[in-house]
Amino acid sequence: MTWTTTLGGHSYGFADLRELLAKATPARSGDVLAGVAAESAAERVAAQTVLADLPLAHFLDEAVVPYEDDDVTRLILDSHDAAAFAPVRSLTVGGFRDWLLSWEAHTTVLTDLAPGLTPEMVAAVSKLMRVGDLVAVGRKTRVVTGLRTTIGLEGRLATRLQPNHPTDDPVGITASLVDGLLHGAGDAVVGINPATDRPSTVRALLDLIDDARQRLGAPIQSCVLTHVTTTLELLEQGAPVDLVFQSVAGTQAANRGFGVTLDQLREAHAAASELHRGTVGNNVTYFETGQGSALSADAHHDVDEQTLEARAYAVCRAFDPLLVNTVVGFIGPEYLFDGKQILRAGLEDHLCGKLLGVPMGVDVCYTNHAEADADDTDTLLLTLGAAGCSFVITVPGGDDIMLNYQSLSFQDVLQVRQTLGLRPAPEFEAWLGSVGLLDDAGRVPQLVPEPIRALMG
Repeated sequence: MTWTTTLGGHSYGFADLRELLAKATPARSGDVLAGVAAESAAERVAAQTVLADLPLAHFLDEAVVPYEDDDVTRLILDSHDAAAFAPVRSLTVGGFRDWLLSWEAHTTVLTDLAPGLTPEMVAAVSKLMRVGDLVAVGRKTRVVTGLRTTIGLEGRLATRLQPNHPTDDPVGITASLVDGLLHGAGDAVVGINPATDRPSTVRALLDLIDDARQRLGAPIQSCVLTHVTTTLELLEQGAPVDLVFQSVAGTQAANRGFGVTLDQLREAHAAASELHRGTVGNNVTYFETGQGSALSADAHHDVDEQTLEARAYAVCRAFDPLLVNTVVGFIGPEYLFDGKQILRAGLEDHLCGKLLGVPMGVDVCYTNHAEADADDTDTLLLTLGAAGCSFVITVPGGDDIMLNYQSLSFQDVLQVRQTLGLRPAPEFEAWLGSVGLLDDAGRVPQLVPEPIRALMG
């Protein structure tokens, strides 16, 4: 199907849904690199004008990646819930945007709608939104999950405590872990990116965190972000695996580049679920995504990077995750050039994930060769806090010395919680108070409590 429109006396044509979505996407460097971006602001507006009039139901008739070639497309269409979709089936993309911003689209309604939406639908509507729209709709879209802590409740902002070390040194990791706990971080997960994927090293890191959890009586969950096949091996050995981790993307070919299949994810999800290690829930998977991952693997099928990112959330959704986060600025300026593009991408990803029923967090970050700085991360953190983001990533000093990129510090989250009146996950908040890490006003004390001193010793 071809769409045409005239704008300013110039005619614009779009050959298919894939081209229309790409040309309607707000500017980003990855789409320019892929050769799919609008050639001018006028062409972008023309594409957005056409997209606004496109019926939502059309997304069920035309796939951006062919059904017969791609298992992610098959997952999206075969799992679509027609009954859940029925309330908005008659709307256009533009009408859907207006409805999402209305009082009628409240939290309960949006929760019920999620199984009826496809990634392409939510990507399309986000392309018509300004930053304020992304925040407003994100704020009333809520996804609640749990293992030992409850993530995603209103008025809460959880954190991943990321105690990475370039040599997986247990002393260095423990020092970072203690630093994070002293600042009230870690209620989403204590998650380590290992320097090596050796099963023995990963097992030692899992044991380290689990030992700290039990010694402190802390309601935290751990994750070593190793490949799913390594986790499967460790599960067979009886390792203390709380969460199965995997990076995923929005096409079968891109997931093949990560060395993972949907069948492997199903196997790992089933194995971890059988352990029942949770106390308040049994969500046992953790996924990371990021705009540009499919393009970097030459697996993008000429689809824009933001639409492909939304498709990754369909993969996540199929495995009932505790946590999903986009590492929004991590891949580099080739895909998101500067602070403005990173800001918009982070808010898009947050909204699209939550509309699809995914517990969405964001790694507010950038690489050192990007046109971004700490002012940009402050802006994104504040807007995500206002938008009801489930969790963010925190590292000592905002500088990850193993992955060599800039993220948020523990202090950054303390500040935004205070500024916006946000609190940690309830179970973690109660523990912080019980060990003297929060006073009656919710403030972190300056003295180190005795249980933490014992762990340091």
